[in-house]
Amino acid sequence: MRILIDTQAFIWFVENDKQLPSKIKIEIEDTDNTIIISIASLWEMTIKMTLDKLRLGCDIKDMIEKVYHNGFEIIPILPEHVIKLSTLEYLHRDPFDRIIISQALSENMVIVSSDKIFDAYGVKRKWNK
Repeated sequence: MRILIDTQAFIWFVENDKQLPSKIKIEIEDTDNTIIISIASLWEMTIKMTLDKLRLGCDIKDMIEKVYHNGFEIIPILPEHVIKLSTLEYLHRDPFDRIIISQALSENMVIVSSDKIFDAYGVKRKWNK
């Protein structure tokens, strides 16, 4: 299965945070799944760290290394993702989440996110407690 993990889920995974449900952690660690993180998530972390709105156990360079160390893929923002974004109803204000939603819809991926507003866009979302 191709799984796109949102920013918060990625942070919780790499920092081994207990807020990430154990069932989700197992799915992320399952080598039969392809785990993908959006470049938008890395961009979001960088901005929030620069503004002191996010504190992580390492810098952004190390976070990117953790993507590769865990065997995850990074998906860029492609023109078709932006086109899909232009068709989304404006239900959610977060620009990073909106592009992640459009990527999941465009690429037919499941999203791992605790954010229930994603459901309003018809994406396949996983979050088992």
